[in-house]
Formats: sequence, structure tokens, C-alpha cells
Amino acid sequence: MLPCIELETAPNPTCSVIWLHGLGADGNDFVPIIPELHLPENPAIRFIFPSAPSIPVTVNGGYVMPAWYDIIGRNLMDQEDSEGIKRSAKSIVELIEREVQRGIAYQNIVLVGFSQGCAMALYIGLRLPHPLAGIIALSGYLPLAMSLNLEKHPANQSTPIFMAHGTYDPVVALDRAQASHALLEKLGYQVDWNEYPMEHSVNHEELGDISRFLQTVLPKSTT
Repeated sequence: MLPCIELETAPNPTCSVIWLHGLGADGNDFVPIIPELHLPENPAIRFIFPSAPSIPVTVNGGYVMPAWYDIIGRNLMDQEDSEGIKRSAKSIVELIEREVQRGIAYQNIVLVGFSQGCAMALYIGLRLPHPLAGIIALSGYLPLAMSLNLEKHPANQSTPIFMAHGTYDPVVALDRAQASHALLEKLGYQVDWNEYPMEHSVNHEELGDISRFLQTVLPKSTT
């Protein structure tokens, strides 16, 4: 099981949000922003922040750092590390299954990811054979896009997707994210697309929109 940091907004959570960090970060990266979401106490949410294993990253000269998969070229789409993506997906799905074992319904679980974590959230969420509450895809792109049409599962065909990107992002180019958005819409997914005047980061306006999305897709009560 991946090492995780957990934060509950109120006792006895009935919903879970699994938040995946970007390349070189770890589970601590997004913990501080949870109070900034200003979420209500109902529903009580368990936020889970897993840490990726440390692996050599080709694009960074083989330097060992936390990563969900290897990045081989600057293009991001050339020579994608399909085995690494699938390996991390299996570990993240284990976290989803653990939440179900803890009493959280699949439809009360949201997958969130930033950058590499965004890629993982989209990869897993669209292939998972159980309906999720939502997918939040921040400053990233759709990996292994050519195989999605064959591998996507109907369970999440109607799952709401919130996509957001900085217009000045120097790490994952805006047009790469826009192409991912266009493909998802072509395949019939419900995508809430958002652009913000920022680089490869998160800003306060985006946090407000994320908060509203979570409050929309998660039930106010599960009783």
C-alpha cells in the first residue's frame, strides 16, 4: 500500500478524495490547501494524499525522485511509460478499494491529480469498472490517449470531469491539455474546462472552482 497522509474535514467521513501529486513532490504537497477550499462539514470528507515511489526519471537525467511513471521525452506523449503508468494505477486502485472496505461507496469517491497526478487520475478514472463521484484533472494531460477508446469503461462515461490549466504553463503546454480536453469531449465525456492566468501551479480562483465542483458532485448527506 502506498504511504499516505490523511485529513478528515469532520468525524465519520462518508466521502473520500484521493489527491495525487506531481513529479518530484510527495503526499505533503497539497495538504495545506484543504482549509482554503472552505468546505462545509456535511458531508464529512476523508482526504487521502499518497506519495509516489522514487524512480529514475529519464527526462531529468535519470535523477531519482518521486514519480508515478517515467518521462522519457519533453513532448510527454513520445515513448510513454505505459508499464509505469499501469503499475502506479494498480497501487492507486488499491487505495480506492481500501476506501470501499472502510465503508465509502465508489460513487462518493473523487480522484484528483496535479500534473503527473492529473494523468494518473484520468487514466484510472476512465477505466475503472465502478462509477466515481468525479475526476479533477489539474495542469496535466490525458496519457495513453490512443488506447482510451478501447479501454474506457462505461461505468464512468457520465462521471463529471473538472479540468483546469494555466495559460502560461511552461511544464505541460496549454495546447497539450486542450487536445486532451477535445478528445474527451469527442468521446462523450462531461468536461468542465477552465483556464487561469498562471503557470504550472494552483491559484485561489481555481481553488474556489474546485470547492464548488466537490460540493456539486458529493452528496450533502448519505443517509
